[in-house]
Amino acid sequence: MNSSSRRAPEGRASPAPRRFVFLLLDQFTMLSFAGAIEPLRIANRISGSRLYTWALAGEGDVVRCSNGAAFQLDMGLEEINREDTVLVCGGVDVQAASTRAVLSWLRREARRGVTVGGLCTGSYALAKAGLLDGRRATIHWENHDSFLEEFQDVRLTKSVFVIDGNRLSTAGGTSSLDLMLKIIAQDHGNELANTVADQLIYSAIRTDQDTQRLSIPTRIGVRHPKLSQVIQIMEQSIEEPISPAMLAKDVGLSTRQLERLFRRYLNRSPKRYYMELRLQKARNLLMQTDMSVINVALACGFASPSHFSKCYRAHYNTTPYRERGTQGTEKAS
Repeated sequence: MNSSSRRAPEGRASPAPRRFVFLLLDQFTMLSFAGAIEPLRIANRISGSRLYTWALAGEGDVVRCSNGAAFQLDMGLEEINREDTVLVCGGVDVQAASTRAVLSWLRREARRGVTVGGLCTGSYALAKAGLLDGRRATIHWENHDSFLEEFQDVRLTKSVFVIDGNRLSTAGGTSSLDLMLKIIAQDHGNELANTVADQLIYSAIRTDQDTQRLSIPTRIGVRHPKLSQVIQIMEQSIEEPISPAMLAKDVGLSTRQLERLFRRYLNRSPKRYYMELRLQKARNLLMQTDMSVINVALACGFASPSHFSKCYRAHYNTTPYRERGTQGTEKAS
């Protein structure tokens, strides 16, 4: 344990600690929250100084995260100091958790000049409040498609985290660690940030230039450049699917060679794999947005709702309409 101190020089007053206000939304993700608050605690311990303080805010007295654990709140939605930093901790069903009271509070504090950020799906609440218009931001990859459909004025990226002026956002999971280590480095130097990372057994600190998802070869468990190229084209062309013949031509293969490649490594045809990608996006949009089934079908490259429904049923053993209805029932329960 490195016990070196970063106290102010003798005769000079220590700077006031920087306070973070964690706005815990109902069903927030514990990992993202822990990844943000623990580096602050460790920075205080290592420095021997009270560099950071924090408070837990939200609606009511207690908030539960998505794994069921309950957290006692320190404060409600009252006015905070302008020098504070608000971090909205989102998670499951962030749309319902982004209540009118939460959005009004965020808008009010942002007007007062408070720095605000979103962890995991917390970026949704910031966007819903209109605080990310014209800004760069990020959100968990699973929510990427639905976010793009709803907030077209936000410059959404696939970065691990984004700092755009006084707006912060992370992609979820362990990305909170990267953001907080960056903030600690900016506030108190790289040496302290690196020592905090060592305490966390975190040996590969990511920057805002790193993307949140694994590379295609790593994700599919196959390192074949042509196959990776084709899958990348598929993922970028969901709304307007490209025929297997054109995909093959784009990477310098024959249609038969492309078929063999997919059969050998992925045990399915290119057409089947492409369909699964489109249906996966459709399911995300159904579960995370209020888009009509027809618009979801069009956004995923289906020419008609009937064809979309048929394909969806074959893959998920339910219809898009029932999927949407089931999600509504879960929200109400």
